[in-house]
Amino acid sequence: MNIIAVVFVVLPIVCLGQRTPSISYITQEQIKDIGGTVELQCSVQYAKEYAVVWTKTGRDRSDSVFLSTGSSLVIKDSRFAIRHDISSSTYTLQIKDIQETDAGIYQCQVILSVVNKITADVELQVRRPPVISDNSTQSIVASEGKSVQMECYAAGYPRPTITWRRENNAILPTGGSTYTGNVLKINSVRKEDRGTYYCVADNQVSKGDRRNINLEVEFAPVITVPRPRLGQALQYDMDLECHIEAYPLPAIVWVKDEVHLSNNQHYSISHFATADEFTDSTLRVITIEKRQYGDYICKAINKLGQAEAKVHLFETVIPVCPPACGQAHYGEASTVPISSVIIILGAIAVLLR
Repeated sequence: MNIIAVVFVVLPIVCLGQRTPSISYITQEQIKDIGGTVELQCSVQYAKEYAVVWTKTGRDRSDSVFLSTGSSLVIKDSRFAIRHDISSSTYTLQIKDIQETDAGIYQCQVILSVVNKITADVELQVRRPPVISDNSTQSIVASEGKSVQMECYAAGYPRPTITWRRENNAILPTGGSTYTGNVLKINSVRKEDRGTYYCVADNQVSKGDRRNINLEVEFAPVITVPRPRLGQALQYDMDLECHIEAYPLPAIVWVKDEVHLSNNQHYSISHFATADEFTDSTLRVITIEKRQYGDYICKAINKLGQAEAKVHLFETVIPVCPPACGQAHYGEASTVPISSVIIILGAIAVLLR
């Protein structure tokens, strides 16, 4: 009986000597703000005779850095501290004033041999405000009818949400006032789609980030004539107008009887660009003669196409003001104030009654 008792006493001692170190607890994933503090805990068992170290690697598991071994820091950074609680065999790595670069994988290791170790990982995520990436679209030019794709990407944690909208909350080509996603695609762009688009990145950290993307659409000229029929008396001036919408800016000409008109003693042509796509063109017919009545054609052309519109000038007895608000011209030797002409015409009318 004594021999059997001895055997039962010896066996537990042999088993204790064979116990393998293990990591019994590791802190779960941590998400912290910049400037905050985090504590990462690693509890081990049966590891009194082994080195316990903390390391940090990037998310791609590259560039591993040793931070501590046992209760001693290896890294020379006052923001880091290491504590060892002997009673629970817990190694606590503390990081104060957290920076964006502190994000990564922290690994607790029990070194068993040169080629063998036990590990446990905890990821530290640092909340970062969104920053729109340089590979996002900045501006784009497309011809009407073509497909257009605008892209917007942003870094940050949590992962930012990308929302699109237009200037003045105009309706997007996709429908609605907003669109969520990294890519805004317009299958067949129209001239009405041109303008400023806002790419907004938001992850509830800080106020987010925004990029203005200018979409310019090339399209053939479109001409509108505010007054297609105009009357004026002989020897007075009259302004003929046409409004041109086109991009790129078109070449604009006025034509009468298949002759291109130019600035001279009979005509004065002026163009005024009100915006990148809008031009107002005015043809002033000077001191109208009989032969200058008739149809005038306003023509505009660019690489996408051309357009034209007609303005008809006809003769009247009474001068039209404006532009005939100054003087009437009769020959080259004299001028008569328009007020005098109106008085004379009024007197003639009274005599004819």
